[in-house]
Amino acid sequence: QVRLVESGGGLVQPGGSLRLSCTASGTISSIHAMAWYRQAPGKQRALVAGVTDGATTDYADSVKGRFTILRDNAQNTVYLQMNSLKPEDTAVYYCNVHLKLAGSPLIFDYWGQGTQVTVSS
Repeated sequence: QVRLVESGGGLVQPGGSLRLSCTASGTISSIHAMAWYRQAPGKQRALVAGVTDGATTDYADSVKGRFTILRDNAQNTVYLQMNSLKPEDTAVYYCNVHLKLAGSPLIFDYWGQGTQVTVSS
């Protein structure tokens, strides 16, 4: 059994900052990649930032220079540091992890429960 637990969402004023966290637990053999996606009402879920097991990072153009994805391998945790937040960043943010379960060669895709980020005055 694998659990992804997200935290850190909330209400923040434009220009403010939030830090999201996502921790994976369970019978995990290895984690190959971790990422953050977001989905606003009426829009497709889209990649915000991702990091591979080789520490390669990828960011959506809309967040480059403002958001940073950080990975703590020892704790199976990924963070999303969000600075200079804008109203258009308002969305539900989802953690996504590609991992192998203990005893299996297969790579599975898991999603967190989502956390609401609202940027408003």
